[in-house]
Amino acid sequence: MNETHPAIDPIALRKAFGTFVTGVTIVTTYDADGNPRGMTANSFTSVSLDPPLLLICVGKSAASYEAFCQTESFAVNFLHEGQVDVSGIFASKTADKFGSVRHHRVHTGAPVLADSLSWFDCTVFNRVEAGDHVILIGEVRAFGTSPQAPLGFCRGRYASVKDPLPEGWLEAQGMVIGYLVEANNSVLLRADGKGGWVLPVGRKRRADTELKLKEDSALSLHPDATFLYSVYDVADTDPGHLIYRAELSSHTSVPELPEGYRFFPIDEIPYDLIPTRELQAVLRRYTRERQDRSFGIYMDSGDGGRFATIDGQARPWSNAISK
Repeated sequence: MNETHPAIDPIALRKAFGTFVTGVTIVTTYDADGNPRGMTANSFTSVSLDPPLLLICVGKSAASYEAFCQTESFAVNFLHEGQVDVSGIFASKTADKFGSVRHHRVHTGAPVLADSLSWFDCTVFNRVEAGDHVILIGEVRAFGTSPQAPLGFCRGRYASVKDPLPEGWLEAQGMVIGYLVEANNSVLLRADGKGGWVLPVGRKRRADTELKLKEDSALSLHPDATFLYSVYDVADTDPGHLIYRAELSSHTSVPELPEGYRFFPIDEIPYDLIPTRELQAVLRRYTRERQDRSFGIYMDSGDGGRFATIDGQARPWSNAISK
């Protein structure tokens, strides 16, 4: 006995699918002529950690369909709440979608959108035909994240997602961005929750003029006194460390610090409570160098590292090249 099933209404089904709250992603690649191509998509799924796989679905009616069918690499870019305009550009039929959106190459050569919430640079692992879409499975070769709040999408419209940044969450994959901040002959340290003290961490690889301690607490840093101070690894299985030396902005008095942060006088740094010998070495070197105001940059290497001295006062690059 043949069993009949009622026909599925595709419009109603689409609305039902749309009640699942998703992020907004832009998938990008280059076509056979070397032109950047991209489109919005909310059909993203993480697939595997070993190997690192993700998937997206590309509609066969999409203008970029052929480019994604032929490419060997692509990027998936998550948008943050301030990028509604970027989503609109890539959802449109605008001929030059990349004209007003900054992008760059990272690993595979696929265009990665600058300033996105997160990005994943992938090579094609597999393609699977699925109805009116092709499932593109990518193997992640490089990725990065930021502390922004995500742009959400639900029921056919953008949705606000409240996303407080978890304590200790870092932006830069594979690197801990530490700040050696001095004020009134004291250095700022952060409790590590295990009885030890470490440096406060930033959320960007590049030196910033503001160091966020908590969601409602930040320190203003002097831009001309902030520079790269040390780059090192602790172990192969741990992230690397990128340390900036900084001072509080000249117009900023030492503020009241949130719990877990404390300025230690230079001669009272608790070296026995610093969890790694590498960080101990950074702090000991700093206490020596600050006496003569002659600082150096340490770069880790297999044979003991490299060290370069910084001579003179830092000044804006624009001043240097204008003379």
